[in-house]
Amino acid sequence: MNKKERNVNYQTFYKKSIQEKTGYVTKDGEWTAVPLMNSKKFAIIHHGEQVHISRNYEFAKAYILKEKKKR
Repeated sequence: MNKKERNVNYQTFYKKSIQEKTGYVTKDGEWTAVPLMNSKKFAIIHHGEQVHISRNYEFAKAYILKEKKKR
């Protein structure tokens, strides 16, 4: 059975979180920044694995965009 790959923009699902800077996800859904409890830090998740901890939202988003360009 050949399934057609779906073009989904994950940022539309998490629009409120991105606007409020409480989380971030790339359009393809491969990279996310998830806030850690009781802190300003964010865990960076790539393909289901935690790969980095950033000190705030801006650093988390910058890290994701930098890493995405590498790959």
